[in-house]
Amino acid sequence: MAIKRVDHIGVVVRDLEKSITFYQDVLDLKLKSRVPHTDGVIQLAFLGYNDSNETEIELIQGYSDTLPSEATIHHFAISVDDIEEEYTRIQGFEDVELIDQEIVTLPNGYRYFYIYGPEKEWIEFFQR
Repeated sequence: MAIKRVDHIGVVVRDLEKSITFYQDVLDLKLKSRVPHTDGVIQLAFLGYNDSNETEIELIQGYSDTLPSEATIHHFAISVDDIEEEYTRIQGFEDVELIDQEIVTLPNGYRYFYIYGPEKEWIEFFQR
């Protein structure tokens, strides 16, 4: 298994612009990239403290219209070297449920798929 590190934590937000401003102004994070999802609805923003391969915060707008009043952590992502190899490896586990039935490729070339953890938490395998 070629897992390198925790890549990012995904946070579902109502207002992407407001959230970007907050994370930049209050937490001093830097906007590293913005990516529209291939579904044409979801907007993503990745923020971090520097240009290294640090764990980032991913802000997700448009995922759901029914958000609770508390913040919602959508998922955490594990960075992998070979997404196809990981997808095949995960399919070999009888007790692991895939959320995505195929690997998704975003317009910027990032690729991912999700699985459920034992408590139905979302875990993303992510290749940059």
